Amino acid sequence: MSSEQLRVEKPGRIDKVLAQELDVSRNQVEKLVKDGLVSVNNKKVTKTSFKVSEGDEIAYEFKEAEKRKPVEVDFDVEVLYEDDYLLVVNKPSGLVVHPAPSVKEPTLVDWLIHKGISLSTISGEERHGIVHRIDKETTGALVVAKTNEAHEKLSLQLQDKSMGRYYLALIDCPLKDDTIVDKPIGRNPKNRLKMDIVPHGKPAKTAFKKLLTSDYNVELIAAKLFTGRTHQIRVHLNTLGRHILGDDLYGFKTKRDKIPRVYLHAYLLYLVHPISGEKMEFEAPLFDDMTTYMTKYFDQGEIDEKINPLTLGSNFTGS
Repeated sequence: MSSEQLRVEKPGRIDKVLAQELDVSRNQVEKLVKDGLVSVNNKKVTKTSFKVSEGDEIAYEFKEAEKRKPVEVDFDVEVLYEDDYLLVVNKPSGLVVHPAPSVKEPTLVDWLIHKGISLSTISGEERHGIVHRIDKETTGALVVAKTNEAHEKLSLQLQDKSMGRYYLALIDCPLKDDTIVDKPIGRNPKNRLKMDIVPHGKPAKTAFKKLLTSDYNVELIAAKLFTGRTHQIRVHLNTLGRHILGDDLYGFKTKRDKIPRVYLHAYLLYLVHPISGEKMEFEAPLFDDMTTYMTKYFDQGEIDEKINPLTLGSNFTGS
């Protein structure tokens, strides 16, 4: 770990001053402050809003990321798009996106490293490259940043909604109408594995559209995320008394031999290329298990018409 120092020439907030001096993003400075790696006049700074004065001495250090022990990667992931700045993959079910203390099996990040793919480092060693996540059992489109500049710009797009996703899901009971759920989500106080609608949770908004309804109480719906909270679609559906097939955390204790996973798929991802500024959209093909289940209840021609990537987004105009 190497320590560096600089003398303040212009007073201001420490995150602004350091970001300008080091030519890095304020997100990166925030991480340094949170990790306790910034001090002013030999006193550790704990808030990014801390005001520095002319002549103050700022000391900062970049922590070497701890390397995770290599794990064996014996699977492959479909790449939908790749260039020098980003990568879009079609994540399969059962694959965790990034390592965590509780995760022992190989993750998407492990696969990326195994493939020798260059990744951004803004989010640290464990999460590097990962701009947004998808739950372990959920499938579909996920963008990975290869450079810090791409990561920073894509993260801003998540915030200003110029990046977004349309999901497809099979639910256990038809919705009464197309609807929008705008309710805050936080950790369920009684069950740490679950999220819930809680008064002081983070803002969360989802739009739901009915696509196809069968005579057997199964419905294909599309969902548009306006925010990206953990389990957001599942929690918001739960408030409507609806559940995704295979979801035995929020829904019914289904027989897992019949529906082995949550039938939720991130089908379309749209974003602005962080370097060229080009508007881009990526379609992640459905996996065979979900397709097979859908064709039991719906005509393939009707499915193709309803999930046409060229028209799906128009269902949400005005949402």
